[in-house]
Amino acid sequence: MSKTSQQNTTTDANGVSVIHTQAHSSGLQQVPQLVPVSPGGGGKAVPPSKQGKKNSFVDRNSDEYRQRRERNNMAVKKSRLKSKQKAQDTLQRVNQLKEENERLEAKIKLLTKELSVLKDLFLEHAHNFADNVQPVGTETTTTNPENSGQ
Repeated sequence: MSKTSQQNTTTDANGVSVIHTQAHSSGLQQVPQLVPVSPGGGGKAVPPSKQGKKNSFVDRNSDEYRQRRERNNMAVKKSRLKSKQKAQDTLQRVNQLKEENERLEAKIKLLTKELSVLKDLFLEHAHNFADNVQPVGTETTTTNPENSGQ
């Protein structure tokens, strides 16, 4: 049993080609495809959303074209300057943060040394205080020389 098929192609107003295929035992089937907008048939296929935006021909010598190019060139220069300025600002901020970090690390070292010295002083004082204090239950009695003869 051989399958015979026929294809009919039509193009709608948006440049979309629709292929109608009729198989041996089935009805018509529509398959939309993108086709090139240019009449030569070559080049890229353009989706319908972009077709309205494309101009047919741009005169590179026209005043309008020159104005658009000049505006675009100015916008590109402005964008590049902005990008360069942002990079410089970021680099400057990085350097500031590095300097601040170094200052803070030096301060940490100084405060750590100071804490160590104060701890040592406190422990020495606490040790000396503990040596001078006698336990409560072992009090020594002192005799008063004036009262000893009576």
